Amino acid sequence: MDKKSARQRRAKRTRIKIRELGQRRLCVHRTPRHIYAQITEPDGARVIVSASTVDPEAKKELSNGGNIAAAKVIGRLLAERAKSAGIDQVAFDRSGYKYHGRVKALADSAREGGLKF
Repeated sequence: MDKKSARQRRAKRTRIKIRELGQRRLCVHRTPRHIYAQITEPDGARVIVSASTVDPEAKKELSNGGNIAAAKVIGRLLAERAKSAGIDQVAFDRSGYKYHGRVKALADSAREGGLKF
C-alpha cells in the first residue's frame, strides 16, 4: 500500500463515521502550494461555503499559499463565511492527513473564528 492509498483509506473511514453522525462536514485538502477547505451538507451533495489560497480575497493577504500562515488565514476566512451562512457546528474531516502543521493551524483558526467541532 502506497502513501496515497493509505491516506484515502483513512479518509474513507472518517467520512463513514461523519455520515453516521449526520453533521455538516468541514473538508480539508492540501497540496504543497495551496490549501483548500469547504463545508458541505451532511449528505455531501452541496458545498455551502468554501475558502482556499487561490481565492482572490485570500491572495491579497498571502505571499505563499503552502505554509501555516496561509492555513490560519483560510481557517479564519472559512469561519467568517460559515457564520454569515448561519453555520456554527461542523464535523472536521481532515481527509486522512495528520492533525499536524497546516491542517492543525486551519482547524485552530476556524475554532477561534467561532466554529465548533
